[in-house]
Amino acid sequence: MEEKTNILIVEDDYEIARIMKDHLDREGFQVTWASTGIEGWEDFKAGSFSIVLVDLMMPEMDGYELCEKIRLESDVPLLIVSAKGEDDSKIRGLNLGADDYLTKPFSLKELTARVQSHLRRYQRYTSKSYDAEMSKYTHGLAIDFLNDTVFLEGELLVLTTKEKEILFLLARNPFITFEKAQIYEHIWQLKNVNGNNTVTVHIKSLRTKLMDTGKQAKFIQTVWGAGYRFVGEPLS
Repeated sequence: MEEKTNILIVEDDYEIARIMKDHLDREGFQVTWASTGIEGWEDFKAGSFSIVLVDLMMPEMDGYELCEKIRLESDVPLLIVSAKGEDDSKIRGLNLGADDYLTKPFSLKELTARVQSHLRRYQRYTSKSYDAEMSKYTHGLAIDFLNDTVFLEGELLVLTTKEKEILFLLARNPFITFEKAQIYEHIWQLKNVNGNNTVTVHIKSLRTKLMDTGKQAKFIQTVWGAGYRFVGEPLS
């Protein structure tokens, strides 16, 4: 029996969510529905989805923030489904990592066509990039994102869960500077407060384990007054 493709719908309007879910169920997909941004983020982290459909205007966490969080973690297709048809809303969503924007109201045939199009593109992408899940860098670092492991000079590197999550976040987004507050709120899922040095302590420990404590950063660079970024040089 062929395994069904998993779709996550994050939509706070019950009637719209029901119509979308029922239709995609009939099309042969396995559909999970979340009614808030926070619920959608929790479902995304707990499950394995091939595409995510996100409304913008939702309680607790809006669609913009959810798209940003998902894109930092995954290359899964993101399709915004919203009544906000203004160009500024579309541009903002696409700049945060969404792959497409479907304006309400829309036909169910168009919804299916968009979903299937992005799934085909994503399947081609993942089939080509599967072997690239092991990323190797100069100075002996190798990160196996698929199997959640890190190696240094060929030896398995023992990291705490938070250290590994920080490293993966930075390495998946090379040369992008993250503020300490961004890292803390993304990894710990808590609001940052002034004077919190949790990220600083974990970065220091992570650098020590990576043997990256010299003045010239090999992997994690401090951007003074701004935050941290990953500067590892990939091996060709």
